Amino acid sequence: MSPRPPSDRPDQRSPDKPFADKPFVLTADDLAPTTMTPSEAPPPPDDDLPPQGDAMLTVTRLAARKRRGGLLWTVAASLVTLVVSVTAYDYLMNLLVRYPTVGMVALALTGLFAVLVVLQLFREIWAFRRLARIDSFRTDAAAALGDQDREAALALSRRLGGFYGGRTELRWALARLEETREEVLDADAILDLTERMLFAPLDAAARREIEAAARTVAAATAVIPLALVDVLAATSQNLRMIRRVAEVYGAHAGFFGSWRLLRTVATHLLATGLVSAGDDLIGSVAGGHVLARLSRRFGEGMVNGALTARVGIAAMDVCRPLPFSALPRPKVTNVISRALTGLFERK
Repeated sequence: MSPRPPSDRPDQRSPDKPFADKPFVLTADDLAPTTMTPSEAPPPPDDDLPPQGDAMLTVTRLAARKRRGGLLWTVAASLVTLVVSVTAYDYLMNLLVRYPTVGMVALALTGLFAVLVVLQLFREIWAFRRLARIDSFRTDAAAALGDQDREAALALSRRLGGFYGGRTELRWALARLEETREEVLDADAILDLTERMLFAPLDAAARREIEAAARTVAAATAVIPLALVDVLAATSQNLRMIRRVAEVYGAHAGFFGSWRLLRTVATHLLATGLVSAGDDLIGSVAGGHVLARLSRRFGEGMVNGALTARVGIAAMDVCRPLPFSALPRPKVTNVISRALTGLFERK
């Protein structure tokens, strides 16, 4: 049979399908399901960056940021206060003319509100004076140690005894200190004795407050998915922790005093570079590395709790009337381990 002559018609096959005219063979493997079940799906890719504690870093940087436009905000606040006062006065006068009974009730409530505001202002002023006294204790202690002045050290020890005279948990320590400090000859030994007698129970109480705050911040960061909400939670918990630590040492910081302390602590942390946290900090807690791999939110919670502990120890440095000398300064790793170990463990 002679070969078929070539046709003048162009080739109709697509260039990307050169075997379109060949038979299609379907095998059993082609019929297998290709969609994976959720249990067979691979885990999401993990970026190699460790948890950084974004909530606590944001809180610390915002607290330590320098204030600008202080005069502008002062004038604006004064203007708003003036407008509100004039508006309230006009409203009360009109209310007294139209409805005398209701106006008298509103006037009494306004007067009560004004009295409460004045009392709060006095409380804030008293809190700032307590903070100033603690600052003076630290200054006098540094001067007495620098000059090795025994009389100055004795005077400071007596002042500290009077400062904590109303604390029932320190009653035995104050009596013991009163009996023994006159026998000590050196200034540094007098201050060391005062520190051991008075601040051992206070340091333990402050440490418990720090551990509780670290646990709360870690748990809040782990369970709250919104970044802004966990920043607000970390801010409120750190303010509460700093206020409680100040109360332990007798500072009794008010609302504005707590913000001042937070600003001081944050500035100290940023200046010393203690805000940064990495794998070494997480590794100090049992299971930290594994936890960060299993859930990034849990890893963030661990780091935020660790940074809260660092803020708390810095608050101890700021609020303590005497610097750490005879008693050891709490270590961050120990505080973190006690506060966070077991928090995220499975039962």
